[in-house]
Amino acid sequence: MLNEVLDCLDPASGETIIDGTFGAGGYTRAILERGADVIAIDRDPDAIAGGDALVRAHEQRLKLVAGEFAALDTIALEQGVEGVNGVVLDVGVSSMQLDQAERGFSFREDGPLDMRMGQDGLSAADVVNHADQATLTRIFGLLGEERQAPRVSAAIVKARKQGPITRTGQLAKLVETVIGRKPGERIHPATRCFQGLRIFVNGELEQLASGLFAAERILKPGGRLVVVSFHSLEDRIVKRFFQDRSGTVSGSRHLPRAEAPKPLFEQKQRAPLLAGEAEIAANPRARSAKLRWGIRTREASRDANFSLFKLPRLSIDQVTSRAQTR
Repeated sequence: MLNEVLDCLDPASGETIIDGTFGAGGYTRAILERGADVIAIDRDPDAIAGGDALVRAHEQRLKLVAGEFAALDTIALEQGVEGVNGVVLDVGVSSMQLDQAERGFSFREDGPLDMRMGQDGLSAADVVNHADQATLTRIFGLLGEERQAPRVSAAIVKARKQGPITRTGQLAKLVETVIGRKPGERIHPATRCFQGLRIFVNGELEQLASGLFAAERILKPGGRLVVVSFHSLEDRIVKRFFQDRSGTVSGSRHLPRAEAPKPLFEQKQRAPLLAGEAEIAANPRARSAKLRWGIRTREASRDANFSLFKLPRLSIDQVTSRAQTR
């Protein structure tokens, strides 16, 4: 949704924009062409290495930083920038990561069961082979929105007793055996389980929530926050953030009416922007994309309120401790 992002972000010469999800550099390149300076962030070492040529071509105007967009305000301050004119986040896994079988994000081609965006920490294989059955059920059910999560997790626990599950094809085949597949079904039955694993391994929902509050803190008055998400869990977080920060959350008519805090963002439109038919034809992944955006007001930022997102309570620490003792 490059054109829609640029329309909402409206970058201009003399401005500074944070691209919190650099990836292959598509947004950053387009923003630079509009004349704005960019602080680009990515936790994937491959993305940082791949952006070297773009940095050299724009070394006075582009700073490419290895890090997590959850801390984008801190990163900007470390670069000597105290306020920015825009923040763009294109959340979730990138096409570049999906297309590399060795990264283990996809089962289109067999590869190691990895899924780590930052290429460090606990892998998807660690989770699959060491998390207890209840934790696996919650990962697949809450983060993957898979209705057959209990059956899938039970099958995994049984299968790993015969040997570790280490390949994407191995896990996809196991899930397909459990769930089944109807003739002509477009979506592979393992898709939702892979989604849940990836989100858990990378702490993606927590990253998104933290990144939204960080953007609130670093944006100048009039600065624009633009977020593109690709599934309902992400979009729900973005929607609730803008509702809370723009003062559009509906209260109960049975409760006393409290004085609403002044809005931190102005939303020109509450409904998300969707990809057009031409883009979907060229990039089928865009079919599920939703863009929400808002303009920062002059009001001082408030404390981060993570409770409004109702994030699933799943800790990777428990899985880490189990993995280390095996």
